[in-house]
Amino acid sequence: MNAIRIGAAVSLGVLALAALVAWPFLGPVWALALLAGGLLLLGAHHLRNLDRLASWMREPLGAPVPHGSGAWEHVFSGLNRRARKAMRQREELSAALERFRTAGQAMPDGVVILNRQNQIEWMNATAGGHLGLDSRVDIGSPIMNLVRQPDFVIHLESGHYAEPLMLHTSRRPGTALALQIIQFGDGQKLVLTRDVTQIERLETMRRDFVANVSHELKTPLTVVSGFIETLADSLRDLTPAEAENYLRLAHEQAERMRRLIDDLLTLSALETGAPPPADERVDVRTLLAEVAEEAKALSGGRHALSVDIDGDAALLGSAQELRSAFSNLASNAVRYTPAGGAIRLSWRADAGGGLLTVEDNGIGIEARHIPRLTERFYRVDRGRSRESGGTGLGLAIVKHVLTRHQTQLVIESELGRGSRFLAHFPSRRVAATEKTTV
Repeated sequence: MNAIRIGAAVSLGVLALAALVAWPFLGPVWALALLAGGLLLLGAHHLRNLDRLASWMREPLGAPVPHGSGAWEHVFSGLNRRARKAMRQREELSAALERFRTAGQAMPDGVVILNRQNQIEWMNATAGGHLGLDSRVDIGSPIMNLVRQPDFVIHLESGHYAEPLMLHTSRRPGTALALQIIQFGDGQKLVLTRDVTQIERLETMRRDFVANVSHELKTPLTVVSGFIETLADSLRDLTPAEAENYLRLAHEQAERMRRLIDDLLTLSALETGAPPPADERVDVRTLLAEVAEEAKALSGGRHALSVDIDGDAALLGSAQELRSAFSNLASNAVRYTPAGGAIRLSWRADAGGGLLTVEDNGIGIEARHIPRLTERFYRVDRGRSRESGGTGLGLAIVKHVLTRHQTQLVIESELGRGSRFLAHFPSRRVAATEKTTV
């Protein structure tokens, strides 16, 4: 504006000087006419530049600033500098906003921003998935019209957000969400959602595990305590045979508790995620022979047990863990096969790896139970398992051992016709047995 004022003053001075110079030669009328014409031309010049400025102001943001003439050239140059600076600032703000949006979309938790009226201003895709929202159509809508869970509506309207809300949405059955509301700004709210389904499931498993362990230990402990009390109170009245029978039964229950504790320790070691021990060469023929002997001892001659090995081979892995897994599979077959049944342990090795099979013609398993057999303490028939001395942890141990050896347990069974447990070891876990020379 200073440039315009100075330019106008200079222009007026020049016109006045010209009129004074023309006055003696042209007379007062023409001198005044000359001054008036100059003023008209000067006004037209300013009006033309003002029109350019007004037209530019009506253009979209980012339109180039027009060129001015005279004093207006300085004005338009200044506007051009300010426009470029504002454009740079807008670009920086736009880039920062885009980074914020990208970071918000990448968050594993859901994020929803609400205004004072609890209308959705922004959300990320995770929140949309958690709450069943669609950013393309739901922005600007009141969230209570979209998430109609009574617990959520009550929590949002309460104004007390110190504790998170546990929400089970009807749109995603079986999913548990932890929902936290944070107030900020001018009555705005930040709604954070986190999928805690797995955490809730693990907590349920923990409670069930503690309850199962307590129950499994309480039963034999009660029996042992009862026998000891009987012996203490009636030892003089008991015959040696009766006392010996009580001690034998107490010993069996104590052994059951010991096996349970051993299995718990083994399973705990496997589930901690600790690195497996260094690989050893485990001769499969020797290992299966030892497992078969243990199974025969457990059977007590009530079953026909056979071992079939096709080709000599060695497994690379932990001898202790593999022995535990194989032994659990064989002992399970014995426990769930009635007297007179047959149990077969077999091994096949080829270029594709090695296949261990434990097969029986026992009671079999209903299809609905098979997916849960490797859960801790899961039993198809609790009474039969306790009667046979099982701890309910054997198949859980097998699953973890095989997983640590990059092998999956496959269970095939039909109720009343027996079961087959298969473990296919990858080729890198199978090596030829070392030949010994005499």
